[in-house]
Amino acid sequence: MDKLFDIQEFQQFDNLELIAREVVEGFITGLHRSPFHGFSVEFAEHRQYNNGESTKHIDWKLFARSDRLYIKQFEEETNLRCQLVIDTSSSMLFPFDKGKNSIFNKLAFSVYSAAALIYLMRKQRDAVGLTLFSDHIEFHTENRLSSVHAELLYGKLAGLITNNRPELKKTTNAVESLHQIAEQVHKRSLIIIFSDMMNDTDPEELFSALQHLRYNKHEVILFHVTDHKQEKQFKFQNRPYRFVDLETGSQIRFSPNELKKNYKEAIKKQFEDLKVKCGQYHIDLVEADINQEFNQVLHQFLLRRGKLF
Repeated sequence: MDKLFDIQEFQQFDNLELIAREVVEGFITGLHRSPFHGFSVEFAEHRQYNNGESTKHIDWKLFARSDRLYIKQFEEETNLRCQLVIDTSSSMLFPFDKGKNSIFNKLAFSVYSAAALIYLMRKQRDAVGLTLFSDHIEFHTENRLSSVHAELLYGKLAGLITNNRPELKKTTNAVESLHQIAEQVHKRSLIIIFSDMMNDTDPEELFSALQHLRYNKHEVILFHVTDHKQEKQFKFQNRPYRFVDLETGSQIRFSPNELKKNYKEAIKKQFEDLKVKCGQYHIDLVEADINQEFNQVLHQFLLRRGKLF
């Protein structure tokens, strides 16, 4: 089923957690039917009892049903600490439809992906936190496992896509934000970043910020969020267009075919440079096309998670 159609159908419920559940359950169903193996998708609320442990927290009802001893897991018991980081600058509103509350742009894709990851991680007893940034840190929480905390995260994410008047001309300062995140997040966490990496920063400063995350012992997945059709393949009709920079408001009018070749070469070089640097710092760089399914994000998370355990 088409991803956009699914989301439009789920929107009637106005419940981001419900949408996240549907996305994850559909992903797991597909995973079981696919040739992929080795992914851990066990949703455990208990762990096996070890000889010599206190019997205080044994689940006796479960013992009566299974004849096996299991310990109830509590909120402080977590397998993994993860921080979801989302770029909320104006360029993430692309493709932008003036006057409409679009549910299909780079920011919306990042929000739905993050919501699905929260649902999946909580089922695997992974603690999760959220950071939103543009030219500064707009919102930040520690990574936690509680249901109250999850409701806070879902609510904050939902607010990003239900805003009828999205803020334009909101610039990006990824460098300063990533440096702050490297220091604020619990040591040895998995940092998952959603960003289109559209900024005027010196590339070396950006790479230094990414390196800072690794220096502080964090594992990092960088989802480079793009609209491949328009931003990478530059598929526009052969007629004049007015292009507007959503972060600065500057405008330019030209026919895309005039610059298509040079543009594609420049974009390709930019991504290759980022790919090389991420490889040097052992950062997982993943192209996330907003026209594709959310499975591309969930697969990558499980691959990285599997390497950590």
